[in-house]
Amino acid sequence: MLRSANEPKKEVKKDNKKPRTPRKTAPKAENAGVGGQAVQQRRRPFYAKGRKPANKGHKNGEAAVPVHIVPLGGLGEVGKNITLYECQGDMMIVDCGLVFPDSDMFGIDLVIPDFTYVVQNKDKIKGVVITHGHEDHIGALPYLLKQVNLPIYATKLTIGLIKNKLEEHNLLGRTKLVEIQPRHKFKLGCFTIEPIHVNHSIPDAVALAIDCPAGVILQTGDFKIDYTPLSDGPTDLSTIAEYGKKGVLALLSDSTNAERPGFTATEHKVAQSFANLFRQADKQRIIIATFASNIYRVQQIIDLAVENGRKVAVSGRSMANNTQMALELGYLHAPENVLIDLEQINKYPPEKIVLITTGSQGEPLSALSRMASASHRNVRVGPGDFIIISATPIPGNEKMVTTVVNGLLRLGAQVIYESMYDVHVSGHACQEEQKLVLTLAAPKFFLPVHGEYKQLKKHAMTAESLGIPAKNIHIAEIGQDIILSADGLETGEPVPSGAVMVDGLGVGDVGNVVLRDRRHLSEDGLVIVVATVNSRTGQVLAGPDLVSRGFVYVRESEELMDEARRLVSQCLEKCAAENVRDWNSVKTRVRETLSSYIYRKTKRSPMILPILMEV
Repeated sequence: MLRSANEPKKEVKKDNKKPRTPRKTAPKAENAGVGGQAVQQRRRPFYAKGRKPANKGHKNGEAAVPVHIVPLGGLGEVGKNITLYECQGDMMIVDCGLVFPDSDMFGIDLVIPDFTYVVQNKDKIKGVVITHGHEDHIGALPYLLKQVNLPIYATKLTIGLIKNKLEEHNLLGRTKLVEIQPRHKFKLGCFTIEPIHVNHSIPDAVALAIDCPAGVILQTGDFKIDYTPLSDGPTDLSTIAEYGKKGVLALLSDSTNAERPGFTATEHKVAQSFANLFRQADKQRIIIATFASNIYRVQQIIDLAVENGRKVAVSGRSMANNTQMALELGYLHAPENVLIDLEQINKYPPEKIVLITTGSQGEPLSALSRMASASHRNVRVGPGDFIIISATPIPGNEKMVTTVVNGLLRLGAQVIYESMYDVHVSGHACQEEQKLVLTLAAPKFFLPVHGEYKQLKKHAMTAESLGIPAKNIHIAEIGQDIILSADGLETGEPVPSGAVMVDGLGVGDVGNVVLRDRRHLSEDGLVIVVATVNSRTGQVLAGPDLVSRGFVYVRESEELMDEARRLVSQCLEKCAAENVRDWNSVKTRVRETLSSYIYRKTKRSPMILPILMEV
């Protein structure tokens, strides 16, 4: 029967039905929760209910849009940070840093990333975005810009530091520098980037929310969470949480302090220690060594100098350049007549002077190292000096720092360094801060970055403990092509990558073979064999003479050298008798004969260099 739309429905009574009784459920765990109710003990779900998928535009039956993430540095090492992103044919780069050489890289000044893949794709790259102004994030920019002219996007202070660097390389006039600000989005091709304010040991540091057709990727840069920072306010956790609610495809997060539990100390802790040390110095001249880029620390020192009626001078080219730039941009503030030139420090009594200098890592050519060796042009260290080294030695630099401290102590100075007082705090997040960012961002995939392998591994373990599935956590390698989408994570073909060594004006002309030779020379020295031979008969006309450098002291080893000379003569005569005219073969025989004898007598293997002059 058809019923009109306006006709009321008839009520139908259901008789003879038993009333429903509530079903009893057994408690799922023995532990009682709030109010005595039973609570099941299990790992909490990591993804919040109702959270939108990380990959927008992914429709049923269609493959999700992929994004390629290619780290060209910063993994398995501290420094040389650079990451390349590609989506739908557009590319962008985040950071472009360097790393300082290890002790076995003889004569090398700097180590920068291999830019081969960047140069190959230069037409696709829309720009370079910088998270902050430390050398491990901006130091390689001049070497990149000499090969590829790309626009640079960075915050105000970071641009100031980059300008100083580009000026030294005569690149400032031809480079486009674009100032960015937190919470102000900008576009690079299909990428929309939002800088997010974070705390670090330098002002104007940002994390990046990179929105592309594949989804949102958060890259933290170097960060910590300081609830009482000296300026700029605390890390913008609310914006990170907003992105977490919308859905984050992947998080790339700083792993430097992943092995340290708890929270990183606030900069105010250092301020209190410095105030106590200023009182302790009393009538002594104060010399403080810190990183040239640590603007916060420089401001703290200026403020304390004003309170204690002292003048401030700076020593070291990078310290002077950065201080002047920060004053001009308004990141440093000092009353008139507080800052004086280095040449004027001797016009004031010691108790009226604070000297801020470079060299906190014991660098051989730094101002503090020259003070320790009594070779500084303007500063003579003595018993009236109170010296504070306000930095933690970078792994590998401990020996150099110790050498500087010993030199300063021998000159009679009083030296305060990191392990004695709270004169330095880290700029990197410890485990609890890392957990907070992981929880707020709630990424589908997690890639720990910025650290040695043990730090990356520990950060990955922290993420897994928060509920991110192990299959969604990836510890990448330099040059690996990581392909992410809502469908999953996979790796593609590796791209050209590695380390390029800078020695003086030479970039990349020192490779493993040259380093191996330098190492060989440093360990066992050199023996040069010189002889003049008849090109037609092979007979020795003069020599052979042996020259030794770094092997033995010749005057005390005459018997060894005479026997070596005799064996070389016999070898050359034998080659002539056997009519050997291939001079490379002759040199090889001389080298083998002499090497065998020297090792038998000394258990050393110096580099042997035969030089045969034909007449």
